[in-house]
Amino acid sequence: MKQFETYSPEETEALAARIASETKPGTIILLRGDLGAGKTAFTRGFARGLGIADPVSSPTFTIVQEYPYADGRMLYHMDLYRIHDSDAALAFGIDDFLFDTRAISLIEWPERAEDLYPPDAVNIGIEHTEEENHRIITIRN
Repeated sequence: MKQFETYSPEETEALAARIASETKPGTIILLRGDLGAGKTAFTRGFARGLGIADPVSSPTFTIVQEYPYADGRMLYHMDLYRIHDSDAALAFGIDDFLFDTRAISLIEWPERAEDLYPPDAVNIGIEHTEEENHRIITIRN
């Protein structure tokens, strides 16, 4: 387990960019945190760390955003907030994204389909504190 603290959205993005630069294709990242915790800021920084220049937004309504990066690889950013369970996740084709060995899958609200992830999925928790921009980011492999 590793734990980090950030004090601004920019620091959260910079940390995520560093993490992205060390993340291999085929990795599934389960991004956990309450509404407003900073999951989208983290994802924005993560995308920048992969060299993705496209604007990154939360895919709450589209469920998945696809961002191409180096050599045909992909970053899949999924938001399962509107998904009720694993069956609904499978109905939209989550397994096509999860097991793409040339992609990194970053999933917000992963608890909606908890039983679909492999045991080696990386858990990243983002917790906001009482201080406005202070975040505690915990990584568990």
